[in-house]
Amino acid sequence: MSDPVGLIGGNGGVRPNAAAGAGARAGGEGGAAFKDVLLENLKQVNKLQADATRAVEDLQAGRRGDVEGVIQATQKADLAFQSLQAVRNKVVEAYQEIQQVRI
Repeated sequence: MSDPVGLIGGNGGVRPNAAAGAGARAGGEGGAAFKDVLLENLKQVNKLQADATRAVEDLQAGRRGDVEGVIQATQKADLAFQSLQAVRNKVVEAYQEIQQVRI
C-alpha cells in the first residue's frame, strides 16, 4: 500500500535516521522541521480532497466516464485524511501528556 500523505519515507517524510537529524537540526543543519513537514502534508491532503471533489463533479456533469478513477480518487483522499487525522490525534495525545508532567 502506498503512503498518500508522505509520512513514511519519501520527500519530506520521516526517515529511518530521523533521530540523528534531530540533533543536527538543533545546530542549524539537517532535515525539515516538523512544522514544515506537517504543513506540506496538509497541502497534499487538501489537494487530494480537491481532486476527488473535482472528479465527482466531473462525473456528475458527464465530463468524465471512468467511475473506477473517481472511486480511486475519493478513496485516496479518504485514506490521506484518515492518516493525517491519526497523526493529529497522536500529536494532541503527546501534548496532553506533556502538560501533565510536573516540574
